[in-house]
Amino acid sequence: MSSAHLATTIANDSPFCESRQNMKKLEDDLTSPEAMNAPLDEIERLLRTQGREMLRAMMQAHFDQRSAQERPVDVRGADGVERTETRRGSRKVETEFGEVELDRNLYRAPGAERLAPLDATMKLPEEKYSYELRRMVAEESAKSSFDEVVEVIAKRTGANVPKRQVEELVVRAAEDFDLFYRDRLRETEETDHLMVLSFDGKGIAMRLQDLREATRKKAEAARAQRTRTRLASGEKPNAKRMAEVAAVYTLKQWPRTIADVLHGLRTKETEANRPRPTSKRVWASIEHSPQRVIDDAFDEAFRRDPDLRRRWIVLVDGNRDQLRRIKRAAQRIGVEIRIILDVVHVLEYLWKAGYAFKPAGTDEAEKWVEDRLHALLTGHSAAELGASLRGMIERHSLGAKAAKPVEKCIKYLARNAAWLHYDLALAEGLPIATGVIEGACRYLVQDRMGRTGARWSLAGAEAVLRLRALRASGDFDDYWLFHLSKEHERTHQSRYADGVIPNPVPPSRPKLRLVK
Repeated sequence: MSSAHLATTIANDSPFCESRQNMKKLEDDLTSPEAMNAPLDEIERLLRTQGREMLRAMMQAHFDQRSAQERPVDVRGADGVERTETRRGSRKVETEFGEVELDRNLYRAPGAERLAPLDATMKLPEEKYSYELRRMVAEESAKSSFDEVVEVIAKRTGANVPKRQVEELVVRAAEDFDLFYRDRLRETEETDHLMVLSFDGKGIAMRLQDLREATRKKAEAARAQRTRTRLASGEKPNAKRMAEVAAVYTLKQWPRTIADVLHGLRTKETEANRPRPTSKRVWASIEHSPQRVIDDAFDEAFRRDPDLRRRWIVLVDGNRDQLRRIKRAAQRIGVEIRIILDVVHVLEYLWKAGYAFKPAGTDEAEKWVEDRLHALLTGHSAAELGASLRGMIERHSLGAKAAKPVEKCIKYLARNAAWLHYDLALAEGLPIATGVIEGACRYLVQDRMGRTGARWSLAGAEAVLRLRALRASGDFDDYWLFHLSKEHERTHQSRYADGVIPNPVPPSRPKLRLVK
């Protein structure tokens, strides 16, 4: 019996006729003399292309089978109106295997929206693209540019998703982010380890219309005056909008000595017994205000420690507006916090000051910075260090320009003197560096958003930040289930009376089991 005759014989009138024919053709191709002598890469390509088309045909057959089993039902919308008129209508769905089509009943009433119960029971998305395809778009967009996502989808699936649709799907995929974390089960962490919060800001290059108003006006003024194609040295393009980055995590106390800190800074080695952050959540927002992000971080910490039994440590970089917002958030919760100035930011100011006295890149400059850091770590005050630096300005007869980085360092230390008690922090086993938030700024923002030439829309940037945050915090899988539930509520349940969707495909009768 020939292959074609066999395929026709087994097909009968089944919706799976096409997929069975494709399966038989694939078998024939794999056992052909040409395949028996073909290299592996050709066989893999054959399976990928023909196998994908076979799966698409099977998906279409499944849709056809459901359509054939559909029965009339009573349909009442959320508006209380019963839909008594029906007609058949079809819709297309783009799946990861390719495009398929569903023919189903549409229920109508004068002046009321049409309802398709089969769409609802199958939990089909409102737009064309399936949820599995949307998930793939969301995960890939968190890692790669939208152009690269289009290319990946085309290579790995049988679907076609243009760039504009990729951007729209990403925004849709991230829309339940705030609700997910707000409605999460409040699980108290049974631990006495430190509750650590940290914040920072990172600029993102934006499209002109999505800049904050003050920045947009500066950018428009600069464009009106600019007649050259390149910026002058030191000139800013005024094209960035700041994203507020937050981190909340648990950390075991770790008492250490000054020698431990200096050794770590000098060698860049991580001690084997250094405690690692746990229960870490990081995120960033360019849409919400910095105060909103900080408040959300304090709410996240309060969810973990509702009785306020743990020590709350807040690591800061010295930004005055940020400090005011942190204090406001702590007051709202009613929690006592310990603020510590990030030692790495202090080092940055010390290095710039040191180059005013010692040649850059020399051992003398490194020794100069280490001596000042040692003074701070041993409990010397900002006033003492500031007085020492002013004396050095006079002794070296530095002019105003040369002394500028030293003056900045003095002012920075004086402004943040209250948060510089590193000797006490080390003895109590508290963190003094913001490595977690620095890493979050780099991963969440810079690695994806800071690509050369990229200009972001507000909606697109916020969506990608949210998706990257979910991945970085290990919450993406849980979030996606939550998102699908909310999508079903919005797209289908909310349109039916009492949220009850009539099932137009009768459930199969369970098979009886013989009980001995």
